[in-house]
Formats: sequence, C-alpha cells, structure tokens
Amino acid sequence: MSETLVIQILREALYVTLLISAPVLAIATVVGLVISIIQTTTSIQEQTLTFVPKIVSIFAAIVFFLSWMVAFLKGYTAKLFIMIGNL
Repeated sequence: MSETLVIQILREALYVTLLISAPVLAIATVVGLVISIIQTTTSIQEQTLTFVPKIVSIFAAIVFFLSWMVAFLKGYTAKLFIMIGNL
C-alpha cells in the first residue's frame, strides 16, 4: 500500500464525512439563525429557546436524509471493500 493510496482513502473519507453531515448542519444553522433573528427582534433573550426547534429540525433532517446517507455510506463502504480485496 503506497502513501498516495492512503492519502486518497483519507481524502475520500473526509469528503464522505462532509457530504453526510452537510444537510443536517445546514438545517441546524438556518434554524439557529432564524431563531436568533426572532429573539433579537422580540427582545426575548432566553438561551434555552433555541434548543427545542434545533433538536426537532435536526431529528426531521436525519429522518428525511437517512435513506440517502445510508445509500451513500453503503456505496463508499463497498468501494473500500473492493479496494481491500484488490490489495
């Protein structure tokens, strides 16, 4: 196993991690921003107010994107096993 192959595998692993986490992180960021804007305009500075909408939106995003995430990870894992078999 050469250094370039190891670097390629690590690069792909980081890329897959970013792709898998991106939808959930984006939704959490948007929901947090919207809640922060609402808190600023209404002068409600309760810190715990953001937790429930964020948790609900993250759970909904995971449920919505779970099939895509699993399919993507399944393809990547199959590719890794094929690479291991070729060594």
